[in-house]
Order: sequence, then structure tokens, then C-alpha cells
Amino acid sequence: MNFALVAHPSLSPRPKTETQTQHFGLFLLENFTMIGLASALETLGLANHLSGLPLFDWTLFSQSGGEVAASNGTKIASDYAFDDMNQTNALSLSDCLVCGGPTLTPSPNFDRLIARLRRQAAYGSALGAAGLGTFVLAEAGLLEGYRCTTHWEHLAQLRDLYPAIDATEELYEIDRNRYSCAGGTATIDMMLALIAARHGKSLAHRVTDCLIHHRIRDASEQQRMGLRARLGVANQNVITCVELMESNLEEPLSCAELADLLHISPRQLERLFQHYLGATPARYYLALRLGHARKLLQQTSLSVLEIALASGFVSASHFSKTYSEHYGTPPSDDRTHGVSS
Repeated sequence: MNFALVAHPSLSPRPKTETQTQHFGLFLLENFTMIGLASALETLGLANHLSGLPLFDWTLFSQSGGEVAASNGTKIASDYAFDDMNQTNALSLSDCLVCGGPTLTPSPNFDRLIARLRRQAAYGSALGAAGLGTFVLAEAGLLEGYRCTTHWEHLAQLRDLYPAIDATEELYEIDRNRYSCAGGTATIDMMLALIAARHGKSLAHRVTDCLIHHRIRDASEQQRMGLRARLGVANQNVITCVELMESNLEEPLSCAELADLLHISPRQLERLFQHYLGATPARYYLALRLGHARKLLQQTSLSVLEIALASGFVSASHFSKTYSEHYGTPPSDDRTHGVSS
């Protein structure tokens, strides 16, 4: 028996007509995340297929050219090194998208990438970033006066290193000819939004269906899953209490104040936390504050005293003692700078 594969009408390409192709340059940092690259390329490729038009094509660039390793160990063959572009290739790029990874470390060719991106901005290319690629655009001075975003774990560091830029907590940001996203699957939504803006919502929705993505998420949607899912708890008093704690790390509320805001007794609040989270409200709150402090230690240049105050401690000595007891190491030994230029 022979089977013929027939595409669903909504996913079938349309007849080809003349169009101007937009050429993307994808700049792959060492240790880039595969999901960001694949999200961008698959989305653009499907737009070509479903429209029946060569709307997009792309060239891959890396620090040294040739193979470049992703964060999962897979090696991808790039077309050129960052500084191996001739003027014809450079002028052909409508967009430059910097694909970051889980960390960003300096490399011998990093300055060349910065220079290349500045030159592309002068040529009129739109500049984008996936995940920690935002740090590269910020370091190049190409985000001043623009909204931008990055992965939620690194927002504090981005704001600390580049206070002049408008870094938001959005899933993605498209501000004129600059765009950025939190990375991961947010890259899909950002690219779909670009396709909608440039070639219409109808095509973007067809690509969305083909990706089985269900819908294009709005830029303002939260990067992190809701507390109900994160905690695995359905009790509204517990969820609301944790929300209050996360919103008041610098000036912690007492257990009595939290209970009063929830219109329950402190004893009832204690029972709820023990039952659902296996900790007292005070211990849970302390762990949140210390986790916040650790993130600031690892991602910002704030002093230990500034971090202590930002985490609700009255002195650096009290903070250091509590931190050491909780993590088994003093704050000074936990100071790292995972992302730097």
C-alpha cells in the first residue's frame, strides 16, 4: 500500500512571488545555548516555507570561524569568524543577532565582536540578542536609550554593570531597531513577533501553529513560572505570603505582620508553612533573603555591606555570620563574576 503525504492546508507554502530577502547574521558566542540558535533558525525557516518566499536567510559567525561548541557540547560549523567579514557581506546584513549562553566569559576576539557590532549599527543593521547576548550589546554601547531584557537570573548584574540602559523584566523587548529576549523558548516568541511586524500576523500565526507553540506569548508575560507551579502548593495563603516575602527582601516583614496582612493568626501561618513547605515562615524567609544575597554577590560589584542591607540585614558582620552558617562559606569566598566583558 502506498501512502501520499499531504500537508494540511494551513501549513502548506503559498505560491512564490518576488520579495526582498532579509539577511540575518547570527553571532555565536562560545558556549552559546543550542535552544536559542535553533529557536531563531527554525522560526525563520518555517516563515520561508509557509510563505513560499525567501523572506530570510542567514550566516553564522563565531569567534574563530569553523566549529564552535554549544553549552550542551554539540559543535556547529560557522561560516566566518567575527572579523572575517568583507564590506559586501557586512552591508548585506539586515539584522545581527548575538546568541549567548548560560555564562559569558571574555575571549581574545571579544573586542573584535564589539567593533563589528558597532560597525553594523553604523551600517543600519537591526541588532538583537538572545539571553546573555544582551550583555554584549550593552558593552558595545548599543543599548543606551533602548529598552532591553535578559534572563531573569542575570538582570541584577545587567543593571549593575550598565546603569544607563533600561533593562526590564519582560520576556522579550522590541524597541525600534533593537530587540532582546530572556533566551530559551522566549527566542521563539521574539522571532514570531518580528515576523508579525515585518510580514503580518497571519504568517506569524501559521508559523506558531507549525511549531505547535499554541500562541505567541506577549512580551509582558513573566519569565518565571507562577508561584503556584514553582512551589507545588495550591494554598492561597501560603502563595500570597511567599509573594509578600519576595517583594520585601530589603525590609523584611515580621511573622506577625505577614499574618496580619493575610488576616490569619501567626500560629496558623506557622502551621501552614510547616505543612506545605516543611519550614517555619522565618526560616523560609531567611533562605529567600540569603539566596538573593548570593545572587548579588555572584553577579554584581556591590560591596558586602551594600548586599547585606539589600537583603534585610542590619550589619555586614551579622550578614556574614548568617551567610556562613547557611552556605558553609563566607560571602567573600562566594564572590564570583560569572558574566563580564
